[in-house]
Amino acid sequence: MSTRIAFLKGHGTENDFVIVPDPENAIDLPPAAVAALCDRRAGIGGDGLLHVVRSAAHPEAEGMAAEAEWFMDYRNGDGSVAEMCGNGVRVFARYLQRAGHVTEGDLAVATRGGVKTVHVAKDGDVTVGMGRAVLPEGDVTVRVGERSWTARNVNMGNPHAVAFVDDLSHAGDLLSPPPISPAAAYPDGVNVEFVVDRGAGHVALRVHERGSGETRSCGTGACAVAVAAARRDGADPTVTGAPATYTVDVPGGTLVITERPDGEIEMTGPAVIVAEGEIDADWLETATSA
Repeated sequence: MSTRIAFLKGHGTENDFVIVPDPENAIDLPPAAVAALCDRRAGIGGDGLLHVVRSAAHPEAEGMAAEAEWFMDYRNGDGSVAEMCGNGVRVFARYLQRAGHVTEGDLAVATRGGVKTVHVAKDGDVTVGMGRAVLPEGDVTVRVGERSWTARNVNMGNPHAVAFVDDLSHAGDLLSPPPISPAAAYPDGVNVEFVVDRGAGHVALRVHERGSGETRSCGTGACAVAVAAARRDGADPTVTGAPATYTVDVPGGTLVITERPDGEIEMTGPAVIVAEGEIDADWLETATSA
């Protein structure tokens, strides 16, 4: 490992990430190292980590190298591996633009949830093609204290349980994962969204992200919420033949989600790089072994 390791810090609607550029996949980032970097008091701080690797250099992505040069090796804040992160893809693409690897326009990004299409504006918002939602059969139940709700099971490359509530305060403190039943519906854990209506085609959410706790935003969660709202509202684009667009307020800002008649979902929102610097490798080694 080199003496110092480059990093950047970025966010998408305040869902924030440590970014570690590593084109040749030469930096070892075990779960303890990721958790140390994402620690908000003793580390850099972030909801997760974006490990930037060329697809051809990573064993999980080399099969996608012909479609996408770059692989988003995403980790949750606790160091666990995740399939996808919608806000993370936008920030990942913004980093590639900043570093000169891509210019504004269209590009493809490999993720564990498949190859995602991205449109990067020179300034302003980034749009990500999030693929199609999968809606497993059977509802699930979410509980917080004495309250419980029937939730919609939505998979956006990662699992979500979407519960419509009367007030976002009913979600509680979201410090620990809300209990879900049946537990077998999510063998690897789940992201849980609590949603209220703000108006026609306009909702707001709070989210507990698997492996990170409550976050200021969740891109795949916003997409799952828009899909669940469209089905609830009788606006399934695959049935009506018309796109369904929802404005989704998250604690850190606003995302716009559109589901097209072919089932493809697009998410548009900001992506910002706020800082860059170097990680002291000796500190990281000490923090990892502590």
